[in-house]
Amino acid sequence: MTNPLLSDWTEDFAMPPFDAIKDADFGPAFDAALKSARANINRIARNPAAPDFANVIEAMELAQGDLDRVAGVFYNLAGADSTPEREALQRDLAPKLSAFSSEVTNNKALFARIEAVWGDRDGLGAEQLRVLELYRRMFIRAGAQLEGTEAARLTEVKGRLAVLGTSFSQNLLADERAWFMEISEDDLEGLPDFVVASARAAGAEKQVAGPVITLNRSLIVPFLQFSPRRELRQKAYTAWVARGENGNDNDNRAIAAETLRLREERANLLGYNTFADFKLEPEMAKTPDAVRDLLLRVWEPAKAKANADAKVLEAMMQADGVNGPLEAWDWRYYSEKRRKAEHDLDEAVLKPYLSLEAMIAACFDCANRLFGLEFRALDLPLYHADARAWEVTRKGQHVAVFIGDYFARGSKRSGAWCSAMRSQRKLGGDVRPIVVNVCNFAKGEPALLSYDDARTLFHEFGHALHQMLSDVTYDFISGTSVARDFVELPSQLYEHWLEVPEVLEKHARHVETGAPMPADMLERLLAAGTYDQGFATVEFLASALVDLAFHDGPAPTDPMEKQAEVLAEIGLPHAIRMRHATPHFAHVFSGDGYSSGYYSYMWSEVMDADAFAAFEEAGDPFDPEVAAKLEKFILSAGGSQDPEALYTQFRGRMPGVEPLLKGRGLLDAG
Repeated sequence: MTNPLLSDWTEDFAMPPFDAIKDADFGPAFDAALKSARANINRIARNPAAPDFANVIEAMELAQGDLDRVAGVFYNLAGADSTPEREALQRDLAPKLSAFSSEVTNNKALFARIEAVWGDRDGLGAEQLRVLELYRRMFIRAGAQLEGTEAARLTEVKGRLAVLGTSFSQNLLADERAWFMEISEDDLEGLPDFVVASARAAGAEKQVAGPVITLNRSLIVPFLQFSPRRELRQKAYTAWVARGENGNDNDNRAIAAETLRLREERANLLGYNTFADFKLEPEMAKTPDAVRDLLLRVWEPAKAKANADAKVLEAMMQADGVNGPLEAWDWRYYSEKRRKAEHDLDEAVLKPYLSLEAMIAACFDCANRLFGLEFRALDLPLYHADARAWEVTRKGQHVAVFIGDYFARGSKRSGAWCSAMRSQRKLGGDVRPIVVNVCNFAKGEPALLSYDDARTLFHEFGHALHQMLSDVTYDFISGTSVARDFVELPSQLYEHWLEVPEVLEKHARHVETGAPMPADMLERLLAAGTYDQGFATVEFLASALVDLAFHDGPAPTDPMEKQAEVLAEIGLPHAIRMRHATPHFAHVFSGDGYSSGYYSYMWSEVMDADAFAAFEEAGDPFDPEVAAKLEKFILSAGGSQDPEALYTQFRGRMPGVEPLLKGRGLLDAG
């Protein structure tokens, strides 16, 4: 029988035939795809014809088509719906794929042909020149210029790092999946109906008779916000922050230490003093000093605001008769009480106006008003019953398939993300993307979101727009294939439309009555936009500064000791922890993606605050001219130019940090 992963996909929009794919198909499909890719690469390297852009770079763009297709399906499933078989295959694939990647970049004949094309680059178009430059840089940074033992050692290091990243992710998922806290009916006291419903649904998933609290953010955070049972908050919070640090088979501390040692060695082999120097060179920030400068400029006002807030919350706690200092498991509980008192905002009253269905409709409506996109629900076989699909069109023309997978489950890793099972390109035909948003919202009938959940939905959809509106020739620079500290610009920018009053007036309607959110509630919600930003900014910056310190210098022997040292040095407030402590810092240790790069969210925020100001200056959040420029220079351009050049073409200049501080309500702090 033909392997469905390797057959021609004849379903609508060339979708993967999910109803025909079995776990057993992936191993043979990867073997066949690797064999095909290896043969194609060797054919390019040995081509007797004089090297040119078409027979080297364009040929390489198409050389791994089968591998890209199989991997696009597998890694989406591995993150969103893992099984023991998929986890075992991930562990098996990590060294294989790393070895293949090294084999390609170590191919001296192939690199010589790339260098020949580089030496004869006059006459290439702007997009071709950019792709050539990025290919050449990728090969050099992968060690193409190394020889002998150094080249061999770099291959070993990269292979081991791939294994460690996979192990880190799987350990974290195992810890998250294993822990839950059974609670009694009495323990439900003080919890809003939506938290009770989520706890009961979680109990049913865990096959427990009663309600449970799990480590899923969409359940544990509201539990910490609303439960008056301090001892239960402490127990749940302690388990949440201890993921990957429990001294069991899933402990990630040794993995983190080895990862940092190997990253340092990798950087040294390539001629860099530190891994941060190596990693940041192609980013917008360029240097560790530039990153540190931004983070510390925001740190002091954020810490001042957080410390002032902590005094207020501690006084509230002591008024409740609880002696001693405010602790991390107290912050959200008293902050929620304070928010209700100062802004008259009760999340239990607010959430019925923020149903998942309404917020999806809001995302789609904004995309329609800005970019003319239309969304039609599709009835297609997908990889999980919770996943849903839409065809995206513009003026009747197919643009993309968008898949939304919104609910938490034990087989899904935590967090929220956007990925593409297939990226846009024009080389070899007009290939349209298949884009996936994955979230971890609590299930409910109906599903209700917090305002932070709704912001996450808009954030990930901003990434999806970057993929869907991509309009380039080459996959290598398609969609989100941009500098790490630029990639968060579209996602964070899209969050701003959730704050546009007319969007909420139209879509924030009570899930039972259909009544619009009352005007005074809407006003209070938007007025509270910067509420608790001292806390949010401090917990983020603590993680970003630890990440930078890990990589900007000798690798620490004990990362936990280094983490503590950094947090003491910056004066992290007692009742706030890092957003992601080292043993569960998946952004940094599940792969190289955000290593030395967790700062990227804030670097991009400097731009997103300024970018939305362009709409405000035009007097219309849906101004068609500004939206057209945003699409042309940011969303459709991918990595076709240097990101600073793209942003400058959109806005006329690069921004300062002031819009960020203003947006977070920190201008007058400190």
